[in-house]
Amino acid sequence: MIVYKTALRKPADLRKNWIIIDAKGLTLGRLAANISNILQGKNKVDYTPYWDNGDNVIVINAKYIHVTGEKNQKKIYYWHTRRPGGIKQATYEEMMVKHPEKPLQTAVKGMLPHNKLGRQLLKNLYIYPDADHPHSAQNPKPITFSGRM
Repeated sequence: MIVYKTALRKPADLRKNWIIIDAKGLTLGRLAANISNILQGKNKVDYTPYWDNGDNVIVINAKYIHVTGEKNQKKIYYWHTRRPGGIKQATYEEMMVKHPEKPLQTAVKGMLPHNKLGRQLLKNLYIYPDADHPHSAQNPKPITFSGRM
């Protein structure tokens, strides 16, 4: 009888890389899907769904992300202040003026697993509205996406 064994790497053996993405001119949903795959480690050969073996992602120029169609005016973000009658809302345009990193963070959060691992993976995402970021000591590798963005 032949027994096949899958060799799994131990969490101590995993190496996390730092990746930087310039979001200028990219589409929100397509960018969020690619970032979600990188955070989960699905782009690596040793992907394991129950471990955090993804990379750390830095996104710069987040205020230059665009959406297609009429989502600028029609896409609405809701949140609650946990006070009676505390439901709040803002359109995509309003959100990009106040907090330009929030739409991308919300999109990526929705594409990650909805459990403890997903919350842990989201901590590996750093979004900045401009080109300035404090992570130059980590020597991030720039990445570009092929295809239509």
